[in-house]
Amino acid sequence: MFTKRPTAESTDTGEAVAVQSPLLTVWRHRQLFAGVFCGVMVLTVVALVMLPVRYLATGSVIVAEQEPANSNASAAWAQKIGDPADLESQLLVVRSPRVMRLAMAVPGVLDAAVEECHARGGSGCDKLKTDSGAFVDYVQTNYSIGAVGRSRVINISYQSPLPEVAQKLANALTNAFLDDQRTAGSDSREVAASYLWKEARQLDSELRDADAKIQAFRRNKGLMRGSLAPISSERLTNISQQLSVAETARAEAAARLQEIKSNQSRGASDAPSVLSNRSIADLKQQLTVVTAQLASQANVLGPRHPSLRALEQEQAAIKERLATEVSSIAISAQKAFDANDLLVTSLKKQMEAVKAEVGSATSDEASIESMVRSTEIKRQQYADLYKRASELETERRVLIGSTRLVSLAELPIKPFFPKKIPFLAAGATLGLLLAFAAAFFGDRLNLGKLPRMRVAAPVKTKIPPAAPPPIAPVATAAGAVAAAKAPPVPERKAPAMAGSTSELSVVTGAPILARLPALKKDASESPIGAILTAQSGPSLSRALVLAQQDSAYQDALRNLAASLFASGSERNRRKILVASPATAEGKTFLTLALAQHLAATGRSVLVLECDLGAPKFEIALGLRSSLGLQGILRGDVQPREVVVRTATPNLDAIAAGPFAASADLLMRRPLADLLLWSQIYDVVLIDGPSPGIQTDVGVLARQVDGVLLCVRSGRSSIGQAVATSSAIRAAGGELFGIAITMATPETNGARVVGPVGLGAYAGAT
Repeated sequence: MFTKRPTAESTDTGEAVAVQSPLLTVWRHRQLFAGVFCGVMVLTVVALVMLPVRYLATGSVIVAEQEPANSNASAAWAQKIGDPADLESQLLVVRSPRVMRLAMAVPGVLDAAVEECHARGGSGCDKLKTDSGAFVDYVQTNYSIGAVGRSRVINISYQSPLPEVAQKLANALTNAFLDDQRTAGSDSREVAASYLWKEARQLDSELRDADAKIQAFRRNKGLMRGSLAPISSERLTNISQQLSVAETARAEAAARLQEIKSNQSRGASDAPSVLSNRSIADLKQQLTVVTAQLASQANVLGPRHPSLRALEQEQAAIKERLATEVSSIAISAQKAFDANDLLVTSLKKQMEAVKAEVGSATSDEASIESMVRSTEIKRQQYADLYKRASELETERRVLIGSTRLVSLAELPIKPFFPKKIPFLAAGATLGLLLAFAAAFFGDRLNLGKLPRMRVAAPVKTKIPPAAPPPIAPVATAAGAVAAAKAPPVPERKAPAMAGSTSELSVVTGAPILARLPALKKDASESPIGAILTAQSGPSLSRALVLAQQDSAYQDALRNLAASLFASGSERNRRKILVASPATAEGKTFLTLALAQHLAATGRSVLVLECDLGAPKFEIALGLRSSLGLQGILRGDVQPREVVVRTATPNLDAIAAGPFAASADLLMRRPLADLLLWSQIYDVVLIDGPSPGIQTDVGVLARQVDGVLLCVRSGRSSIGQAVATSSAIRAAGGELFGIAITMATPETNGARVVGPVGLGAYAGAT
């Protein structure tokens, strides 16, 4: 560890300033560093134990998802899915008081909120059941709602000291939000479906009326339809067909009749219509046979032969019958012609009548077609409305909304706050930062408060071995070892602070009772080991052992005891308060060392630790942990119950307590009772509170016989010493004198860098 030797400037008002490495600065203020760090850690542990445990339950939903019923997503929907503004709007909806009140309506939520309010120790908890505004104000502070990264997932969390309440309220708001989203989509579809059903019913009624009007019009106008067309049109078609057939039949009958009459006039019977008759054909065949027989017999028989005459008669009979048949056929043809002619005439009349009817029904058919066309349009509209209404009704029943559940909140098992490891890690980090800041800024404050002293003429003095000034200020362990092993430098002139001790005595108005030298460093201990040992708790106890073995220090203690307890003054100086104007002056170490020395002389001694902010007695004296002075001041125990016998005969101790406490306890009445009870001891040495709390020093100074002010040589500020002595006298106390610690022959009261080792710790405790 490299240091820079002090220098002095030949000015009217010069200052002795030591420039040190940061590690050495922390080392010099190790007590303050350790106190701040331990205090922060103690506060961290107390906060970890005292802070109420809170559980966090989290449910998740995903928003802006396409609905299952909507298979075709529009461009607006696609833009909505990727729009951060839509996600932010959903977060505002979740946080809205309206959704909070929907969650309030979930069964069991109000009872859970009231139970949590009672668990937190709040007032007006029963009001939450009746006042929805109070319920919303209460639960909104415990809800934590936010998006997860860049996703569309929203976490809905609730903090509560009761895990069941955290789960219930988180799930209540999650389900309320989902139901609200589902209800919003369902209501819009229900309204649309209701409108469509109303329109469909109205169209159905109109269609029924239109069909009834069409049928009535058809009946009134006789526009009944057949299988393919209106009946009048089909009648006209049938009559036209019948007329055509009748005219054809009449023409055929006329032609056959003309043919038959033409043949009759010639006496022939070879007309096709005649020959087609079976009787004519048979008669003609018989006539042919008879004619052939007559011709054959005529060649044999004579004209008057009876056989021939019989054949002639038979031939004449056949011809007569043939003529009769032809006449009958002609009459039949005539009748057929007449019948067909009458039919044609009748059909023509009917056709004319039907044509008149069809002509008069043309306008009616146009009206019917217009009515039918309008009805068909309405029927198509009705079909479309019915289909869309059915689809909306189906969507409403199966709709889950664009927001769906990811997961409901599970019952939290581990506390969300405080978490032990992160909490302790944060406390340790804060403690280190504050401890370093206290060490550095404490040193600067002390430098700023150093009194200005005049520098006398330089005198020759012996300079102890020291390390040469380093080329670069590297604060390492190797540097410390090199500094310890460096060869001595020759004599040089150093400034001597003339009259600094007398000046301190003059300005404070108190005598210098003793100058306590710095303890010698343990020869077997390396510099690095000394640094590490000085930062640990047992270093004060080791320093006390070295103090008992150091004859120079014991001689100084003997002189201090002789000055304190001069002849005739021991009875009036039984309760002595040891105080210091600043930190790291050696107050606690001097109290314990003086107590051990007085106990070794046969006096019964009690040491009382009133430094509640930085207790050290238990570690230094190896005492068991007890309530100590804190228990007495709080009224929990009696003094005799916390007094502990130390390893030193005739020496008893009352430690401050197991942890740091507020100095306000020293204001309480039990402290005066304790001091009154302590009169059973020959000497009571009181380790005063930490410097800077002048009110507490004054309170103690009024209740003791006197004060011994501990001032560190070469470091303490005369201004601080004057302020402390003035505060003691202003409170009505008596200042016995001043004990200068860490005194060296070279310094003579000037500010120099002290030795590194247990002696330095002894002077800085």
